[in-house]
Amino acid sequence: MLHRKALTLCLFLAASVSLAAARDLALVSNKANSLSAITLPDLVKVCKGQTNRWSDGKSVTFIMRNPSVPEMKFFLERVYELPESQVKELIATANHGRMGHPAVMIVDSDEDLVNKVASIPGAVGVVDVYAINSSVAVVKVAGKLPLEPGYLLHGN
Repeated sequence: MLHRKALTLCLFLAASVSLAAARDLALVSNKANSLSAITLPDLVKVCKGQTNRWSDGKSVTFIMRNPSVPEMKFFLERVYELPESQVKELIATANHGRMGHPAVMIVDSDEDLVNKVASIPGAVGVVDVYAINSSVAVVKVAGKLPLEPGYLLHGN
């Protein structure tokens, strides 16, 4: 009987940890950007550093949390479709030779991410929906906004 209770407790804790790691994310943009919606193929190009400029001429910078944090696992799976180690290599390659203006920036927290996106013209980033504030604009991904049914970056 004691083993059953311990097993139940372990399963509950494991489920809680995985649910905590799966967050609802949103793509946000600098308010000066003209970007209000993006297709999935275009988002993938931005995330991989394959898009250098927006249609209005502004340089593109993609900002994200560290790929190794658990909260980013499903983003790596859904957008990059690559394991963490390959994403890190891809980011290093995309940023090679772009010291003054990196294609992809890694930040430590959602607050840092929102602040960076708000301060860099042409910047977009992926952030927890509950970290969004009025300093950034939310971008539709594949025709959907965060929390709408079928939204690509829905974490649960």
